[in-house]
Amino acid sequence: RCLHGEVDLVVTRPGEVVFCEVKARAGAGFGGPEAAVDHRKQVRLRRIAAAWLAEQRPGAVSVRFDVASVVGAKIHVIEGAF
Repeated sequence: RCLHGEVDLVVTRPGEVVFCEVKARAGAGFGGPEAAVDHRKQVRLRRIAAAWLAEQRPGAVSVRFDVASVVGAKIHVIEGAF
């Protein structure tokens, strides 16, 4: 959490930081949950990631943005979604 908002998951591994947005729906009647991560949400997540990186100072790392789509009991992770 920061002034720009919050991110659902931050996963760190040596040399890599993954920011993951989790979206869930009870069913797919209105499209997949990943559709909710529109351009505006992506911009917000990038700002949050920049604030986190500035505060944590993890050094030279690659950064990835994933989206975890949850429909019922099924989970699908889209790596490098944007």
